[in-house]
Amino acid sequence: MADYTRREFGAALAAGAALPAALEQTQSSRPSAGSLTDVPGLTVGHFTDTRRPTGCTAILFESAAAAAVDYNSSAPGESMGVMLQPVSPVNSIHGLFLTGGGPFALPASGGVQRYLEERKVGFDWGAPGLRVPIVVSAVIDDLAVGDGHIRPDVEAAYKACAAASSAPVAEGNVGAGAGGTVGKMHRSRGLTGMKGGLGTASIKIGDVVIAALAVVNAAGDVLDWRSGQIVAGARRADGRFADSVEFMRGIVSGTSGDAPVDDAPFRSTTLTVVATNITLEKTPLTKVAMMANCGAARAVRPYHTTGDGDSLFAVSTGRLARPNLQLTVVGSLAADVVAEAIVRGVRAARSVPGWPAVSDI
Repeated sequence: MADYTRREFGAALAAGAALPAALEQTQSSRPSAGSLTDVPGLTVGHFTDTRRPTGCTAILFESAAAAAVDYNSSAPGESMGVMLQPVSPVNSIHGLFLTGGGPFALPASGGVQRYLEERKVGFDWGAPGLRVPIVVSAVIDDLAVGDGHIRPDVEAAYKACAAASSAPVAEGNVGAGAGGTVGKMHRSRGLTGMKGGLGTASIKIGDVVIAALAVVNAAGDVLDWRSGQIVAGARRADGRFADSVEFMRGIVSGTSGDAPVDDAPFRSTTLTVVATNITLEKTPLTKVAMMANCGAARAVRPYHTTGDGDSLFAVSTGRLARPNLQLTVVGSLAADVVAEAIVRGVRAARSVPGWPAVSDI
């Protein structure tokens, strides 16, 4: 991307200074902080299983969208995500599928492929009448919340696609966030966790839209990224927050006992999608994903533990050409939106047995 002229640089600084005010104005004028669907060219649909807290979320694109990923985690549960790395020749995808149900639910992405194939969405495969949709999938492990034998399947994914629309995205105990939980690193020491969920947020500055959707299922605590205060996380018997990282000081000194930290592989994952209408190719989007993941680190503490599967996907619907807008600007704003979406995910959640929610305490 081209460098700024002095005039453009000044305009960018002015836009950055106006961002907090713009966010405050948006939040005061409507109950939502925005939605992933504020980005033109994509739709979002949920399927939420009423038999237990689990579900899935489909993100579909009106035309193939450029996509990238930042995998800095230790145990991501995903399918076809390797193609989003810059060395892959595949530059765009047709859908993203986020789901509960752990590894068992990854095959459910076939429901998204079936839905898209029926609508002749996909790459021309060279055979008459055959188009192949590329759908990248990622899972959280919610199998310990309710009956783990119940998990999203192909039909659930298909229903999520059928429900996809450009309306504001529902938040909380819905879709892939239905079974999400947080603050569960010290349960073996008698601390309780809390309910996670799905959150979304966006910013609009002129014609530019940057938005995020987060499925919050973190081992650590969730913090208000502006104040640094814990919003949801590990709790003591009297209901006070324990501060998961501060509690680790006692592990080092021996005052917290010798039980291991509950951080088994695959069990805790925050899945995030950043989307923008700015035209960006896969390699620049990879940088945006890397910067946006810093926003998740502001909101989740600790983040990227040895057992998590945290993944952040970045997509561009390519509706707006802004060749002089530097990636540093885009990535910085994306990080703020990611942090906001994560906090909204826990604030919108509702309690389920064994997992109290922010809204109920």
